[in-house]
Amino acid sequence: MSDAQGSDETTERDTDAAAADLTDEDIEANVETALREFLDALGESKTYRRFVAADEALQDDPDAMALLREYQQKQQQLERGGFDESVMEELKQLQTELSDNETIQRQQAAQSDLVDLLQQTNEVISDEIGEEFARSTGGGCC
Repeated sequence: MSDAQGSDETTERDTDAAAADLTDEDIEANVETALREFLDALGESKTYRRFVAADEALQDDPDAMALLREYQQKQQQLERGGFDESVMEELKQLQTELSDNETIQRQQAAQSDLVDLLQQTNEVISDEIGEEFARSTGGGCC
């Protein structure tokens, strides 16, 4: 056995022994500290900052916001009233306008990038704990 292997095994035993000495409260405090550090790092990331800036720009753009509201209203109208060819045509026209709106496109691209980053984070956590971390359990109690 090489010195490096022996050192690795000693470090692993020391880590296991130290973990065994931790109380549940210590472990929970460590998790909370790590979570705060993760959230701080996420908040400082270019991806998150780009999303926040794009979202603020969208909120500050009255034309883009009016377009989004109109699109949502037409969707609801279609859902409530069933299929209506004229409403469907209006939705298609609004979809084209949404696609042409630079503010909306920047916000959607930034949101997509943030979702990708969070999905990568979920994959790393899932791999580490050996099960799907952000799995939906269905919700509800009854």
